Amino acid sequence: MEYQGIKDWEGLLDPLDDQLRMHILSYGHFVEAAYRSFDFDVASPMYATCRYEEDSMLARCGLGKSGYKVVRNLYATSAVCIPRWMKRVPNLVSPRSSWIGYVAVCDDVEEISQLGRRNVVIAFRGTATLSEWLENLRATLTCLPDDMAPADCTRPPMVQSGLLSLYTSSYECCHSLRDSIREEMHKILEMFSNDNESLSITITGHSLGAALAILTAYDITTEFCHAPPVTVVSFGGPRVGNHHFRSQLEANGTKILRIVNSDDPITKVPGFVFDDMAVSGSGMPRWLRKWVEDTRYAYAEVGKELRLSSKDCPEVIGSGNVATCHDLKTYLHLINNFVSSNCPLRATAKRVIKMEQSKTTASAPV
Repeated sequence: MEYQGIKDWEGLLDPLDDQLRMHILSYGHFVEAAYRSFDFDVASPMYATCRYEEDSMLARCGLGKSGYKVVRNLYATSAVCIPRWMKRVPNLVSPRSSWIGYVAVCDDVEEISQLGRRNVVIAFRGTATLSEWLENLRATLTCLPDDMAPADCTRPPMVQSGLLSLYTSSYECCHSLRDSIREEMHKILEMFSNDNESLSITITGHSLGAALAILTAYDITTEFCHAPPVTVVSFGGPRVGNHHFRSQLEANGTKILRIVNSDDPITKVPGFVFDDMAVSGSGMPRWLRKWVEDTRYAYAEVGKELRLSSKDCPEVIGSGNVATCHDLKTYLHLINNFVSSNCPLRATAKRVIKMEQSKTTASAPV
């Protein structure tokens, strides 16, 4: 459970514990499976759906021996209206609802025994359709609906408008992502509660999926009074909500590990972040402090952060490119090769790399 954050990963992040490294990479592979399963071909009649059946999805994505079984496909719906001129361009056609991820339950006896519990994984891919890109641009903070807001909250938690839209919107016969997750969680909790079996829920995602993972964790821990431990492992996620939203996450006991590439601009948007000490400090006028708390662009970082940098891995092709810095494969490569900033090995490794580069340059023909 320490790898799930029960002690906020104290002593495990710097230097990065090898078992935790493997733990993080395993959840990254679940997110990779969400990308591999998604049909990106806009010319395909199956565009924006899952390419595989539930029973074979993980196996076809190289996770056949993971011990997990997919029990539900998840769809996100956009409420944003696409401009008419965009509809005339075939490559810009975007469905209202698209496959965004899945719920998988560990059903392998050996894996359950090793973990000491039955784990449930919810995995989300990142932005893929035009509708989702348009929702990403709706960066103002908005209050949560009544059925997601805590009853005794004096100041409302607020989250990014477009993100909330993707989570709560429904379309024709397609349930909202929120309703699908709640329904599946009811089934899972009811199924295993009679067995007095220990459960944990791990929600993971990349980019937009990372933000949805945090919002999903908030919803589960708010909706289910006696929810099992909920952990988020996010890769390259944007900001999600204000500091009241963060406070509620902490009050609910949600554990969040954000993996951040310092060269990835997506992790620095939307909005801006005020330092907590500056906000609560006596030096700030009351009116300004209230404005900071209430403004619709003041976000708050959540959870624990594992900070990486593309600059520490020159072997990553195009490491200075924005798209490369944000790519999930880059994140997994950086995690696999991460060495603590306080570790002498890192400085030695950098010197070796520089020496090798200088040798290459010296021997290269003019």
